[in-house]
Amino acid sequence: MTLQKTLAAAAVLALVAAACTSGDAGPATTETTETTVDGSSDQPTTAPTGSSETAQLLEGVADSSELPGDLPAVTGAWATDWTRTTIDLSELLIGIFASDPRDAIAPIDEPKFESIADGAAWLGDREPGLVVEYEDGARFYPLSILTLHEVINDELGDLPVAITFCPLCNSGVVFERRIDGVTHRFGVSGLLRKSDLVMWDDLTTSLWQQITGEAIVGTFAGTRLTAIPSAIASFSDYRETFPDGAVLSRDTGFGYSYGVNPYEFYSSRQRPFGFFDGELDDRFPALERVIGVTVGGAEKAYPFSIISPVGAVNDSVGGERIVVLWGGDTADALDGRSIADSQAIGTGVAYLSVVNGQTLTFVRVEDGVFEDEQTGSRWTILGRATDGPLAGQSLTPAIHRNEFWFAWAAFFPDAPVYTG
Repeated sequence: MTLQKTLAAAAVLALVAAACTSGDAGPATTETTETTVDGSSDQPTTAPTGSSETAQLLEGVADSSELPGDLPAVTGAWATDWTRTTIDLSELLIGIFASDPRDAIAPIDEPKFESIADGAAWLGDREPGLVVEYEDGARFYPLSILTLHEVINDELGDLPVAITFCPLCNSGVVFERRIDGVTHRFGVSGLLRKSDLVMWDDLTTSLWQQITGEAIVGTFAGTRLTAIPSAIASFSDYRETFPDGAVLSRDTGFGYSYGVNPYEFYSSRQRPFGFFDGELDDRFPALERVIGVTVGGAEKAYPFSIISPVGAVNDSVGGERIVVLWGGDTADALDGRSIADSQAIGTGVAYLSVVNGQTLTFVRVEDGVFEDEQTGSRWTILGRATDGPLAGQSLTPAIHRNEFWFAWAAFFPDAPVYTG
């Protein structure tokens, strides 16, 4: 196993080890066994989980009194403009213990793709992935790969994009990588805020909040990336809707055996890991999934427990008519050790309701099948009409995520929540 692969695998495991202990006790050092993603086991390593141990391990790195806590130890050599910020810097936590944690969890910069048939050779029908449709086709990014890399720098036709996923918040978001005409490369900073991934760009070392796409520190502070519609769905639903679509290959250059969840039983916990130290909103369980919709500058959450009995919710967000659909047998990528065999969590997707100038209202007629009341056409969970007057038409996806409730409530505390 190469040093790069070992470090990348260890970074994920250090993040998990630290998450499992931080916030629940004082500074501690946890003995862990470094088990690589392909199942091999190296000698036990010490994963530091307390601030004093971290500082000791990072001696020799430049210091800066402008940053709180241990941040100077890991960020002192960065070119980030710390004078420009939209947040209190004390909200930033170290998630990866390394002299420079940037990209210790390594993004994929040269993704390769394969056919549906090739993907089916290793992907189970229920396995979840981030689905992105664009002018020239569609792509399926398995969460089994995204969980271990968190950022993929890709291009959809001529559009440079960052495919992002934060396993601690279950938030998958796709962003355009162009800012003022300049294409940026994004990576994993090794820092967290409210348990959410903080990204960095390679040109200014600005820090970006993954769940919102906002630059929170640095040259671009206050700038928001343009979000691209995406959805988390099962491989079988993707294959049915996009039979000619592409699948992200597991030939990533890292030699991992993808499909194992390093955050075993995370989504079954009562509380998030210790990287979240805010107050929990007790209206819903902390790790319940919600469909967080963003339309016209407005936000609204649709908890799975509320929408699953109904299947189709017709509503308005930001002055736009939308429909939120729920169904399917999509596996939970953050529960069982084997993602393909994990518990069912379902699929939740949000769309704009207007097709050819006509506003449609939907009902669920059976699991994964929906009907609009205006034309009687039938639709799949991924927004394709398969029968009726509108057969062949597609719904336009709304910008949305499937984040955990605690993350939604932390980042959008004043936004409305659909309660039925």
